[in-house]
Amino acid sequence: MKNNKLKDILQNALGTIEKALSLDALINIKNTYLSKKSELMGMMSKIGELPPEERKEFGQEVNEVKTTIAASLDEKMAELSEKEMAEKLKKEEIDISLPSRSLTVGGRNPFHIIKDEMIDVFLGMGFEVADGPEVESDEFNFELLNIPKDHPARDMQDTFYIDKNTLLRTHTSPVQAHVMAEKKGEAIRVICPGKTYRRDDDDATHSHQFAQIEGLVVDKDINIGHLKATLELFAQRMFGEKRKIRLRSSYFPFTEPSVEVDIDCANCGGKGCSMCKGTGYIEILGGGMVHPNVLKMNGYDPEVYSGFAFGIGIERVAILRYGIDDIRRFYQNDVRFLHQFRKKI
Repeated sequence: MKNNKLKDILQNALGTIEKALSLDALINIKNTYLSKKSELMGMMSKIGELPPEERKEFGQEVNEVKTTIAASLDEKMAELSEKEMAEKLKKEEIDISLPSRSLTVGGRNPFHIIKDEMIDVFLGMGFEVADGPEVESDEFNFELLNIPKDHPARDMQDTFYIDKNTLLRTHTSPVQAHVMAEKKGEAIRVICPGKTYRRDDDDATHSHQFAQIEGLVVDKDINIGHLKATLELFAQRMFGEKRKIRLRSSYFPFTEPSVEVDIDCANCGGKGCSMCKGTGYIEILGGGMVHPNVLKMNGYDPEVYSGFAFGIGIERVAILRYGIDDIRRFYQNDVRFLHQFRKKI
């Protein structure tokens, strides 16, 4: 480098950079040597005063000094940044010997605990899970289930209508109709878990929204003995191996014959107590043999195929299992209620 002034600027800048102890000091150095008003940048403006043959060489020397200073600044800035970060991390070091804060463990809603258990029981029996829309057509919710328009059975399931032919489903039986429509002529073994809706006054035992798991089996040579065996196994898996069931004659439009299914009271062993109102049994679900009209309307020949269906209230089972006193507790999001069902860790 021929220009002594440029040499002095470069040496002073590099020496000052080397002695810098903070990022703020480096910023000041950068402003001193590389800003538009710095001595180095001022020398660039004097290029025009030089003879033409010297301009190129002088400009290259100025740029070389500028590049060297900038590179030295970057290197020093990286070094100081790393040093500052290390010191900061050292000051913020966590003392892992201190006791941790206690954590509140959440609890699953018993509704979901029971629902998952019920599904697992039926999966173990070879059932498949089917799903369907909660907003349903009148055809699938009523007509294909042997409940034509103006049938008095509709009064038992008064519900929320969106228009004349669209409503919130009153049971999960429409899913069964969808499955039969899809699998015409094939054997069926499905359960249909999901929410249902009916116009009702909410109280300790009633809710306008509740959930069911309904089951459907259609095949050749199915009889009511298969229904009883299936539900007896379900009751024993959910309530204990000693539980017994009994079938009582009932009425449902989509099954014939129809039955209510009771389980012997676990509290008194069938002897009679306040829980079972002295009867020794508690009603848990309804079912029956699939009505021939339902089979025919959904593409099955009732002379060849038969089947059974049942419907179980998920909240009903949870109430019996855990002794819950009010169905509304499942939907109130009260953490005091949920904490009863949290797992111990």
